[in-house]
Amino acid sequence: MGLGGISIWQLLIILAIVVMLFGTSRLRNMGSDLGSAVRGFRDSMKKDDAGSEAETSTATREESDPDKPAG
Repeated sequence: MGLGGISIWQLLIILAIVVMLFGTSRLRNMGSDLGSAVRGFRDSMKKDDAGSEAETSTATREESDPDKPAG
């Protein structure tokens, strides 16, 4: 038994139908576009995490320095 009661033969039939409907070149382009979107999302998440870590370390440093005037 495959995923959720779907056998390997049913998956192959679905794959064959999708390839016949869209064609291999269009599927390749869609896969490339999807990969680029996921890569861009990951990069933005990494930049966001790095930016929030930098803000957190700066805020912690400012709070730990009692001689520094507020503002």
